[in-house]
Amino acid sequence: MTEAKKEPAQKPKKVRRHTGQAALVVYDFVIFLLVCLIMLILYQNRSAEEVLGPLDLVIHILLAAAPVFTARFIGKVYNQIWRYGGIQCYIRLLVVDACAFAVYILLELFLPLPTHITVSRGFSVYCANLLGALALRMFYRYAYKCGNTRTGFGRFLMGLFNFFARSGSGTSHEVRLSVSNVMILGAGDEGSALAEELISDAESSYIPKFFADTNPDKIGRQIHGLKIYDAKAVTDIMLREYEISDIIFADPGLDEETAKTLYTKYRDWGFKVRTFDHNQLRTEVSERGKLRSMGLDDLLFRKPKSILDSKTASFYKGKRVLVTGGGGSIGAELCRILAKMKPAMIVIADIYENGAYDVKQELKIIYGDELDVRIEIVSVTNKPGLLKIFEKYRPEVVLNAAAHKHVPLMENNCVEAAYNNVFGTLNTVQCAVETGAERFIMLSTDKAVNPTNVMGATKRLCEMIIAAYAAEEGNKVNFSATRFGNVLGSAGSVVPLFKKQIAYGGPVTVTDKRIIRYFMSISEAASLVLISGAMAASGELFVLDMGEPVKILELAETMIRISGLRPYVDIDIVETGLRPGEKLYEELLLRTENLDKTPNEMIFIERDRPHSLKDVEAKLEILKKAVDTGDDAKVREALMEIVPEFKDPEDVNCNVGMPEDDENS
Repeated sequence: MTEAKKEPAQKPKKVRRHTGQAALVVYDFVIFLLVCLIMLILYQNRSAEEVLGPLDLVIHILLAAAPVFTARFIGKVYNQIWRYGGIQCYIRLLVVDACAFAVYILLELFLPLPTHITVSRGFSVYCANLLGALALRMFYRYAYKCGNTRTGFGRFLMGLFNFFARSGSGTSHEVRLSVSNVMILGAGDEGSALAEELISDAESSYIPKFFADTNPDKIGRQIHGLKIYDAKAVTDIMLREYEISDIIFADPGLDEETAKTLYTKYRDWGFKVRTFDHNQLRTEVSERGKLRSMGLDDLLFRKPKSILDSKTASFYKGKRVLVTGGGGSIGAELCRILAKMKPAMIVIADIYENGAYDVKQELKIIYGDELDVRIEIVSVTNKPGLLKIFEKYRPEVVLNAAAHKHVPLMENNCVEAAYNNVFGTLNTVQCAVETGAERFIMLSTDKAVNPTNVMGATKRLCEMIIAAYAAEEGNKVNFSATRFGNVLGSAGSVVPLFKKQIAYGGPVTVTDKRIIRYFMSISEAASLVLISGAMAASGELFVLDMGEPVKILELAETMIRISGLRPYVDIDIVETGLRPGEKLYEELLLRTENLDKTPNEMIFIERDRPHSLKDVEAKLEILKKAVDTGDDAKVREALMEIVPEFKDPEDVNCNVGMPEDDENS
């Protein structure tokens, strides 16, 4: 048998490289020749000794060209991608050409040339050539950035560049087939950066048509060739004339009332409203802004002021931090923010292994071996197991986020609520004292203020425990508690419930259409907890500024709308009646006259009345006896006895006196 002849292997096609650089060199040489034509031929000095003949002209062109192009290659001018060129690129070109001119003058002075030209004439050649080179690059950058707008001078220039050099930048500039015209609300740093990015991105699906702003000093002016209009004067007709489909909020300084008014107006007109993330919660790790649909966090229309400062970051840096309940919504967010501050170790202690595992894997994906994350599966009610963990890691900072928080569930499980929330916190506090922790930060809730339910009463008792241990003589642990309201999107909150109800076609259920609650985003709440913990002196009860309260009914309506549906038409909203222990409104403070300001305008200190450890221990003994009976009714009675503020919800709700009651009755 004869072997089949093998087909000769095809040689790989050679790929042309540096085509963009070569084209730019050609462009520059053409410009140089044009400059020489004007300055050396058409413009002739009347002095006989400076009249250049054909040979003299060739000599001087070559003499001037050699330093210019040699210097540009040595200075790597042609290695730069000019479509993204900034001021540094132009400065480099200017410096390189200045060096080339110095060399040219030396050559002109010392070489035995048949005819010499004056320094001023040579300087004119170099200046005109530099101006031409700069103009070429500026026109190209303008064409690249504005050539995607389908019309205008930029589009015309881009066509010329592509016509003369299809491969001038490695790829031709294709026209986007599917685009949306957008209006950018906010002509500040964020809006300007967004417009520049959208204009220059050939693959972007959005084309900015104009800006809108509330600052009268900006109205009527232009940024990136886009006019700035008065945001309050923009009409539905005007937006449709520009064929606007999306409106992008890119003004973090817009006041809450104006933002809400404009959002409502644009939404009612039928336009999609998006937002540009500008990373309001900044730490040492910065992230690039992104364009996205407006979510519930944005629709709170609160100015995010919880920016983590360097002082807070430096406090946690290099420390061993234990987070109880680290697998929960708030605990996980605390871990995420802590990870950015480069702690020595994060220990996640939780009874729910799935949540703790997920958080660890997320942090490992982001930080790899740079972050030491440990998981310990333990209940805070198991003091021996908890103490073992404290002794193993010797945490310097303890964040106590472990708690049962569901109000209706705890009304039917009073024993478990007291056992976990109160005695679990007591165990954690005692372990911190026994192992010499530096700082203990407890997360509390607005439901601890004049509580009407078991969950709120247990958290109020936890605040008493923290205050008592902080006041104990000889105590070396810095104890503090931070109280905040509802957190948007946290597990078990009303937001995930509404999302599920909307996904299943409704109805959306609200217990009472008059209910108002304080809301804050998870990241904002977690960062403020860390800030307050870092600034604590010991014994403080920190209260967060939660902004204006939100009506649950309006929240339900908003969630339906951002899902692309119509309230009461596509999705109904049904009132089901107040649940056990629920009140119509929540409070954040016990006595407003006792508030002290802190350096952070969103954090205040309530000077709670002092509780001696002896008095608190007596209260805990009463509760312990009730818990040991296993009787929920007796635990409730014990909490009523030892928490003076604990009131019956019916007594509170019948005297609610909210200003909006009349319009909703």
